[in-house]
Amino acid sequence: MGLETKPLSTLHEVSSYSVEDFPVPTGREEEWRFTPLSRLKGLHNGTAAGTGAVVVDVDAAPEVTVETVARDDARLGKAYVPADRVSAQAFTSFEKATVLTVPRMTAASRPTVVNVRGAGAGAAYGHILVTLEPMAEAVLVLDHRGSAVYADNVEFVVGDGATLKVVSLQDWDDDAVHVSHHHASLGKDATFRSFVVTLGGDLVRLSPSVSYTAPGGDADLTGLYFVDAGQHLEHRLLVEHTVPNCRSNVTYKGALQGDEAHAVWIGDVIIRAEAEGTDTYELNRNLILTDGARADSVPNLEILTGEVAGAGHASASGRLDDEHLFYLQARGIPFDEARRLVVHGFFAQLIDRIEVPEIRERVLSAVEAELAR
Repeated sequence: MGLETKPLSTLHEVSSYSVEDFPVPTGREEEWRFTPLSRLKGLHNGTAAGTGAVVVDVDAAPEVTVETVARDDARLGKAYVPADRVSAQAFTSFEKATVLTVPRMTAASRPTVVNVRGAGAGAAYGHILVTLEPMAEAVLVLDHRGSAVYADNVEFVVGDGATLKVVSLQDWDDDAVHVSHHHASLGKDATFRSFVVTLGGDLVRLSPSVSYTAPGGDADLTGLYFVDAGQHLEHRLLVEHTVPNCRSNVTYKGALQGDEAHAVWIGDVIIRAEAEGTDTYELNRNLILTDGARADSVPNLEILTGEVAGAGHASASGRLDDEHLFYLQARGIPFDEARRLVVHGFFAQLIDRIEVPEIRERVLSAVEAELAR
């Protein structure tokens, strides 16, 4: 009897703000089969003790309005409806949400930095809404640090002709658990650029998704991750094309080292029948530096129309190229330095895309520190 593959178009049959609408995951479900549920510390089954502390502090550009609102604010949850139990738990459990707004036809003069700091071992929940009104422009940094058991949802609403560039840095302490959904809703001719960097934490599961409300939307999702011994870093992307003449590009790269280092990358792209003229591509590369590390990479592309501008995907996982190392060593470069140069070359093009120089330097230093281990 052959293995039955579920169409992407039916992967998320349930979308709800209510936790009770989702069964407790067992690990046999497609969306949970790679995640070690025992390490979620109860975020998935309702047993997580809600005694943790996560502080959200915003250093905003002067043009950006910052609000702290109660959970009954009508703006929350309009762009994104939770598609799994942890996301629904986060939506029903947060007490205050952070709302950032960039006014119409306004270009922010500098990046806005949202500092998310974990300060406790118990579970905590959060919600962030970022709205760019038509023709606005902004750069946003989400900087996650500290120790936490944290689940949250982040909504990006990018208005007609607006441009939002986001850098999300997961630099948690070694014991942290973070499960997060990032959803971007793009208006007509809107541009969204996302750069995800995941380095720290015991278990991090990040699910970026994109939807389009009008033609001309352009989304570019880039990611970099470095997985150490015992870490589980998981990225699950969903891009759903439902309107004509939109574009998406996904590029994620990761390096792994140490026993039981585990990276998971799932890339789902759906082109609906009505989304003629779509142009999309997704790519994942994993560089396995030592024995005992494991990378699972699953690109999925479902096309329901024959009228596309372009569509494709690629995935590869492998070890350091012995020929590259030999070439460098033959020219007098020691092995450790040759290894460092190859890994830097692997990440270089991605790191150059980071919009904020301070974050770019921080990521370079973090990669250096990982290789020094």
